[in-house]
Amino acid sequence: MSEATDRPVDGDAWADACAEDLASEQARRRARYGPPPGSAAEELRKLVDAVADKVSSLQTPLLGIAAQGAVQQAIRQARSAVEPVIERNPQVFDHLAAAGSELLAAYRSAVEGQESRWTRTTDGASGSSRPAEKPADDPADPRDEGPSGTERIDLD
Repeated sequence: MSEATDRPVDGDAWADACAEDLASEQARRRARYGPPPGSAAEELRKLVDAVADKVSSLQTPLLGIAAQGAVQQAIRQARSAVEPVIERNPQVFDHLAAAGSELLAAYRSAVEGQESRWTRTTDGASGSSRPAEKPADDPADPRDEGPSGTERIDLD
């Protein structure tokens, strides 16, 4: 009889080992980088709190007691307006953050594509695209001035 058949088979041993490895990796990352960022709703709440604390800590002699009271009232109203929205729809902020990331990626792609078209010239004889060579005797090469006129950037 082999050793493999003498012991009871634990079908979850692989899953247990993976879970232990994942837990140790997460603990290592938390120790190295700190706690992971919260959801977008939690981050918005932290931002509102930080801005409110900073504004309320500003004590300027130009603002009178009545003006500082008005600032405190405005902070309380802003918090009371933001909190219910965050509580009812926390997933909306995650979607907005993801949409913002997608818009940033699309913008970056469009700009990189346009920059490559601006820096690339075509060789008239062969029609191939390659960087232009500046003649040594022509110090005022118009290609050094950048794009001329208005060009539309195609975002599609």
